[in-house]
Amino acid sequence: MTKRMTPEEMIPTPKPPKKLGLFAWLRGRFFAGMVIAAPLAATFFILQFLITFIDDRVRPLLPPLLKPETYTNYAIPGFGVLVLIIALTVLGAVAANLVGRSLLSATDRILSRVPIVRNVYAAIKQLTEVLTNNQQASFDRCVMIEYPKTGSWCIGFVSSHAKGEIGERLGTDKIGVFVPTTPNPTSGFLIYVNPEECIEMEMTVEEGAKMILTAGLVVPDFKPTNGIPDTTPSSIAEGEVRAEELAEER
Repeated sequence: MTKRMTPEEMIPTPKPPKKLGLFAWLRGRFFAGMVIAAPLAATFFILQFLITFIDDRVRPLLPPLLKPETYTNYAIPGFGVLVLIIALTVLGAVAANLVGRSLLSATDRILSRVPIVRNVYAAIKQLTEVLTNNQQASFDRCVMIEYPKTGSWCIGFVSSHAKGEIGERLGTDKIGVFVPTTPNPTSGFLIYVNPEECIEMEMTVEEGAKMILTAGLVVPDFKPTNGIPDTTPSSIAEGEVRAEELAEER
């Protein structure tokens, strides 16, 4: 006759948590340190590169009397950036008066007539005017479109509705979607699609650009409609650290 089990015996005994080894502990702390230090180091090196780049091009244009190294034994980092800011401020002040506008118009006419130079100058000028004068000249939202084939989806940014000749030929209901490339989101291609062919995303344009820049390694947090938080790690390093932390809690 089979012995009847008590309720206490029917409850399985939990297994003791697996002890975290020294190597696993060191690996988790290494990834934690890398996640913290990587953004700081990248920001520092980018700023250092920009400051050095501007200094190396502005400092040779200055007369010896204005160079700090004339009076000191070393060059002051960022002095070229300061000179550039002052020069741009003075240029803006000069261009605001009548004489400055006349000189600016004359320079514009000269550059617009020089072969090859006029193409580059006109493109850069038009882009600058759009970005500075048009407050709506920015991506509206982040979407997903089915490209380059059925079942494949990519992230894109809505620019504007079809206008001009494109709107006349395709219809003004079409929207332009800029699809950036990975890991360089400054390049890509523009595609016009129907709004219903896009999947609206809750992530912002900045978050979408960050995801493209990291080739999908960094994914913004998302709370599903069912109320269950998304516990998927936003990066590989974060997943490693979270796994080690869960092992320690057990």
